[in-house]
Amino acid sequence: MTAGPTSRPRRRWAYAAAGALWCAAIAGGAVAGLVDTLGPPPLGKTLTYSQTVLGSDGELLRAYLTPEGRWRLPASTADVDPRFFDALFAYEDKRFFSHHGVDPLATLRAAYQLATRGEIVSGGSTLSMQVARLLEPRRKRSLYAKFRQMVRAVQLEQALDKQKILSLYLTLAPYGGNLEGIRAASFAYFGKEPRRLTLGETALLVALPQSPEYRRPDRHPDHARDARNRVLDRIAESELFSAEELAAAKAEPVPTARKSMPLGAPHAADDAKAAFSDRPIIHLTINARLQSRLERLARDRARGLGDAMSVAIVVAENETGRILARIATPDYFDATRAGQVDLTRAVRSPGSTLKPFIYGLGFEDGLVHPETLIEDRPVRFGDYAPENFDQTFQGTVTVRRALQMSLNVPAVSLLDAVGPSRLLARLDEAGASLKLPEHETAGLALGLGGIGIRLIDLTALYAGLARQGTVMPFHERQDDPVLPEHRLMEPVAAWYVGDVLRDAPPPPNALGGRIAFKTGTSYGYRDAWAVGFDGRYTVGVWTGRPDGAPVPGLLGRTAAAPILFDVFARLTEKPRPLSPAPPGVLRDRTAQLPPPLRRFAARNMQSASTVSDVRIVFPPNGASLALEEDGTAIGPIPIKITGGTAPLSILVDGMPLQTARGAGTVFFSPEGPGFVRVTVTDATGAADSVSVRLQQ
Repeated sequence: MTAGPTSRPRRRWAYAAAGALWCAAIAGGAVAGLVDTLGPPPLGKTLTYSQTVLGSDGELLRAYLTPEGRWRLPASTADVDPRFFDALFAYEDKRFFSHHGVDPLATLRAAYQLATRGEIVSGGSTLSMQVARLLEPRRKRSLYAKFRQMVRAVQLEQALDKQKILSLYLTLAPYGGNLEGIRAASFAYFGKEPRRLTLGETALLVALPQSPEYRRPDRHPDHARDARNRVLDRIAESELFSAEELAAAKAEPVPTARKSMPLGAPHAADDAKAAFSDRPIIHLTINARLQSRLERLARDRARGLGDAMSVAIVVAENETGRILARIATPDYFDATRAGQVDLTRAVRSPGSTLKPFIYGLGFEDGLVHPETLIEDRPVRFGDYAPENFDQTFQGTVTVRRALQMSLNVPAVSLLDAVGPSRLLARLDEAGASLKLPEHETAGLALGLGGIGIRLIDLTALYAGLARQGTVMPFHERQDDPVLPEHRLMEPVAAWYVGDVLRDAPPPPNALGGRIAFKTGTSYGYRDAWAVGFDGRYTVGVWTGRPDGAPVPGLLGRTAAAPILFDVFARLTEKPRPLSPAPPGVLRDRTAQLPPPLRRFAARNMQSASTVSDVRIVFPPNGASLALEEDGTAIGPIPIKITGGTAPLSILVDGMPLQTARGAGTVFFSPEGPGFVRVTVTDATGAADSVSVRLQQ
């Protein structure tokens, strides 16, 4: 049965009278019975929030969905632009700070509008009532539900202060889809925290909670624009904003799509979440702005290096060990670059980047000084005959020049005197996680990269050089305990290393003499490194393919060093000078040094010219060499031969390749993938063989 015309006015006045009675009941405390029935109000203590990971500057690095699949970021009034509250109160609840949960005037006005217009013009709900509804949602709208909200609002006002009620509103207000709270909405629609909003953005965020699905800008931009403009028209009456500001706000475009939530330092955030799954907020030492700049740098450089290439960067503060940025991959979601793999913690061959520690121990033991003369000539240590990268030798050089030029023979000669096991033990004691090849012990190849190390550990070792010989363990969570320092080497030795590396030749178009740095390239062009420090920061850079495949022409000097210098350019306009020289430093020239330090006398080696045994030094036995996808070689494969008595006969899989007049390099082109055996025989019948795998 439908109501007749005369019944509608009666219903309107009944609503109006009910509104007046509600106000009187609230004012007179007549709701005590219902309060007893409802019990204490829900205060949001059982709500689940998006776990958030914050940077050292308080910026959001990453947030995670709640178990219910919602974005619900905790918010307080300090997180929001003050103008938002001007607009919110003017539009929603003008007397928020004077009422006690229910605004009698607003309730009477809503009841009168319903009675006179026959429809709900305004609900009369205060912000406290809206919070009560959000904490205790009810699907069915009824007079009882409204009355219940009013009672709950009064209870909330008695239990919480106004700021906490506002914080609940800012955290729980719906903004469409799975967005709850102003921070989630501001990130999704504007890509930023709500601390600095335009007036148009403010008005849209005020309007959306009233009808979040109908007004969703990513689905109904016209509805969102109309709702925003109605808010602007309403707040114009408050005279808080000028006509020009309101006109400009109406001219602002409405976002038509949702943006991605922040994903800064994703690997560090994942690590923190795994370690503290029950913490709603985790604070890292990572600087969000620096992290963002370096993530962009890593993406740009990885693309420039080629397909499937990756870049990893670690930036740390020398004095505290705090990690300020950690780029574990250029793009977290790029499968072609193995974006899910944390390359700052991947074990890779360090190439020549361990040489500074060899020289450091040599300085510590009094074996050499930076101005000590050392030989760079063809030599052999038993079966091992190191060569320089360019296959040339410099003759007699100073230790300073040998380290700056990254010469191999001097480094191996000094390592032979220091002892590979001692170097390995010292680096291990300093906190580095080192990995030897399976079934191998520390040998002289250790000094040229014959070991595995993580970028984060290598960077920590270099920070120990910057600290003049003590390594402060790195940490990236603000509440991580401060661990004791580890000894790396004596202060004088560490200072010598830093002083030498400060004058290492910089990459093209870079200014030298500002940071101490060293580059490295692993065997087979698989890894390119550059690690450097000034008086405040240490930076480690790695480039290569995550799958460990060789990259022809990949060099630390040309691939990683430019990135290192770019990182320092983003860190500081002027690098801080290195620490001053500690007591005991000798600044003498070679001729002024004590006689034992003027020239290094190598042990356990003999000149290559006295060696008669023929030997294949490249490719090494068991090596894997890459072919193109069609099975052809990237280029002719070199066979490097030392020793022996001419003429030399070279065979590949038993078939003669050629006869050589003496030691040197010959080339062959393989027919396709598989195993190849190379044999060299000299005039005396001495022979050497290696087996090599060729793979696509």
